[in-house]
Amino acid sequence: MAGLREQWRRSAMRTIQERALDLFDERGFDAVTIEEIAAAAEISPSSVYRYFGTKEGLLVADEFDIMSSEALGSILDPTDPVGSLLQAVHRYETPTDEPVTHGSQPYERSPWRRVRYFFTEPSVRMAVCATLDRAAHRVAPLLASENGLSSSQARVAANAIAFGYFAALESWFDDGGTHPISDYVEEGLRPLRRIWSTD
Repeated sequence: MAGLREQWRRSAMRTIQERALDLFDERGFDAVTIEEIAAAAEISPSSVYRYFGTKEGLLVADEFDIMSSEALGSILDPTDPVGSLLQAVHRYETPTDEPVTHGSQPYERSPWRRVRYFFTEPSVRMAVCATLDRAAHRVAPLLASENGLSSSQARVAANAIAFGYFAALESWFDDGGTHPISDYVEEGLRPLRRIWSTD
């Protein structure tokens, strides 16, 4: 039952995000209110606040944020965290058959649709940085426990991965978003892979 509830929650969050992005793309980020997003998604404003907290949070929220520590440990290989991140990016870039729906109307699932707001809206960029900071804090203990890194070294490595990923995303955005994001992540984070190299 918990699995079905979690699946429903993820689907609801994606639908709300897609409806919000429709409005942002049409009218601009600043011109849209939480109440208008709620109306478009046919839910209450309190539900939007419960899922996302803020309008900025709506754009930066993803499945990683609600992932349990156990689930995080199952997708992150602490002996190759950059490789784990690349696998996640590849999965995210791969088209899915799972439609995002609102009532009977399907929406194309475009996971990178929200990325441009990370770099064009200062308040969203700040929210992304806060999210990356939280992610690095969650990842650091896993890196320390498996790699013999001190807690300080693990924290620096986790932040380098998280914020390096963000820099790779920005390079992709600056180049017009025409090539796979994974190419930018792989190239940009390549120097960090040496930390975990056994060669």
